[in-house]
Amino acid sequence: MKLIPYQKTAAARKWLREESAEQQKRYRRIARYVNETMAADRRKAIDAFLERIQTRGYSVHFDQLRQIPPAEIPKEPRRKHRFVY
Repeated sequence: MKLIPYQKTAAARKWLREESAEQQKRYRRIARYVNETMAADRRKAIDAFLERIQTRGYSVHFDQLRQIPPAEIPKEPRRKHRFVY
């Protein structure tokens, strides 16, 4: 396959650098919010989920529910939870 020769203009390269820097800044702001500000809410949601699948269970098929025994719940990792997108 032969590619079409293409050269970016200086203005286009400058715009790409500026846009990339702006997106990195936006990503860091969102990641900080999700990983630090929402950490307590996420912990509550995880605990509620683990409680629910051990008591109520989850849907296996149609109206069949399966409860997860505590032995099947994975151990909590020692590191902090981190949301990455």
